[in-house]
Amino acid sequence: MTAIVGRPRVIVLAQCLPYPPQSGVRTRTFNILRELQREFDVSVVPFSRRVHQPLASERAWGQQKLKEIVTDIGVPIPVPSEESFARRVWDHLRSVLTHQPYIRYEYRSNDFRRELIDIVRRNPPQLVHLDSIDLEGWLEDLPAVPVACTHHDIEPQLLRLRATRMDGAFAGRYLRHQANLVERLMQVVCPRMDLNVVMSELDAARLQSIAPGSKTHVAPNGVDTEYFMPMAEVPLIPGRIVFLGPTYQFANRDAVEHLIDDIFPEIRASSPNASLTLIGRNSDADRERWEGASGVVCAGQVDDVRPYLAEASCFVVPIRVGGGTRLKILDAWAMGKAVVSTTAGCEGLHAVNEENILIRDTPRDLADGVRAVLDDPRLRERLGSNARETVNARYAWQRVGHGLRAAYRHLLGV
Repeated sequence: MTAIVGRPRVIVLAQCLPYPPQSGVRTRTFNILRELQREFDVSVVPFSRRVHQPLASERAWGQQKLKEIVTDIGVPIPVPSEESFARRVWDHLRSVLTHQPYIRYEYRSNDFRRELIDIVRRNPPQLVHLDSIDLEGWLEDLPAVPVACTHHDIEPQLLRLRATRMDGAFAGRYLRHQANLVERLMQVVCPRMDLNVVMSELDAARLQSIAPGSKTHVAPNGVDTEYFMPMAEVPLIPGRIVFLGPTYQFANRDAVEHLIDDIFPEIRASSPNASLTLIGRNSDADRERWEGASGVVCAGQVDDVRPYLAEASCFVVPIRVGGGTRLKILDAWAMGKAVVSTTAGCEGLHAVNEENILIRDTPRDLADGVRAVLDDPRLRERLGSNARETVNARYAWQRVGHGLRAAYRHLLGV
């Protein structure tokens, strides 16, 4: 290996433009970039998602903001299949015909290749950071340097879970087919990676079961503990329940439907003054339908979620389709909030039932857990206090970044 003089250079291939950092993947990627930049010169080549930045002006603004925290960043490239229905159909057809996963085609883009080649020419990297297994097809365009691949979740498992929640039989079969294709890809690719970065020890074990011999490093999701803090100046609203998450994401949408249809009516039956606030982007049609339920308010996407979290008497996470770890729980914990979650919702976190969280899985048990938090101030305060201690001890981004930088230094021999 050639000796590295000065700060090592890392190139990050990102599946989305992580600004503003207002949802799970964007929040993690933004903070990982910031942490890596502390010791490395970081270049970013990002795709952008229509649900995040639909307008060119929004992409340009996000790129400009990220220039303030990294060494270099390319022009964000829209995912081609999100710009063209014909391209999306063609990508799926190619997947079926070639028995290759859809992700192999979804991220093919001549514009992205030009940005990648240009940045590599300007700043040749000593290490490659793939922000998703979806982007492994670009390795052939990069120099032969150590490669670390982030797994925000274990994708075959997540696809199979989604398949169980699909209405149509064909959709479920197709998702299971894609899960098998991605799993086969991971069996080949992941053991060849110099490092596979996962969210939890549970995900590390799952990856090893799919691709034995894969080298892993756990870099959990984190939280900015100086930004998310208890806000004593904001009055708690009695009976206020909060859910956080954009419903264009399948897991969040499924959770909201489950919450409104099966759980909240149970809560209201004995606590008629209970109210539910949904924070996160949703469609006008969904907003109208969900607000038709008594006591439900859709706040939509907000610039600052903290006042909404501060008002909450209980934070609820009725996730049924899990993977990775939930940033929403870490944000609520950091603000000293009592959380009631399913097992899937808090998996991979240091969640200890009855100590820093209530873990419940049936609709009735979830409703009972929420009611207990609403009705018992001592329980609410104990859970919230222990939750804040948990994030300070384990999930501050500085702690996560320190461990990841050490793993990358080891790969580089510096």
